[in-house]
Amino acid sequence: MNNKEFISMLSQRTGYDQRITQKLVSNIVTAMSDAFVDDNSVVVPNFGLFETKKKMERIMVNPASGVRMLVPPKLVLTFKPTQTWKEKLKGDRL
Repeated sequence: MNNKEFISMLSQRTGYDQRITQKLVSNIVTAMSDAFVDDNSVVVPNFGLFETKKKMERIMVNPASGVRMLVPPKLVLTFKPTQTWKEKLKGDRL
């Protein structure tokens, strides 16, 4: 599902115009981004937890040349779904 399809579906479910729905989604994403920049996690009730984690620096070996390189530390965004969603996804895959 691409962004246009998502906004269309969401606007039908909420009854809002697509322009308004797009602005709402954009505002939510911006607010979440600001929280991540401030190193805060975002909990969406009945959905899951978004949080940033720091990956430590590590040594990596280039398989083609055998050269060892130091990979600097970096922040990555992670998502942990609620137990309900985990069970729903497991049930749909079986």
